[in-house]
Amino acid sequence: MIKFLKAQASSLIATGLDFLVVILLSTQAGAWYVGANMAGTFTGGAANFMINRQWVFNKEKGAIGGQALRYGITWVGNMLLNAAGVWLILHFTGWYSLIDRVAMVKMTVSLLIGFTYSYIMQKRFVFKDVR
Repeated sequence: MIKFLKAQASSLIATGLDFLVVILLSTQAGAWYVGANMAGTFTGGAANFMINRQWVFNKEKGAIGGQALRYGITWVGNMLLNAAGVWLILHFTGWYSLIDRVAMVKMTVSLLIGFTYSYIMQKRFVFKDVR
């Protein structure tokens, strides 16, 4: 349970960075919401990998190359699931022009994917014990 809670704290930090990038790009730079979402996911993903590697799963002494490759595979799946989820909801509801709705949809999709796909993949695939 402690590992799960630490993973959620790491995810919260990464999500904060993710959202900051999305909001700045979409509101200040006028970027398309899907592109801004992908850039935010990349930023948050890099932070999440480093925090999880060192603090959550205590695997900083393991080979970073294999972990990074497995994380990259997992991260691409995470990014695609997030982008698809955000796009599906915003496209079919027409909420993409309402920043409060964009943030709400992104948060909902991110939490769903984070509690399920992302945590499970990191625990069982990325930072698994390799002997």
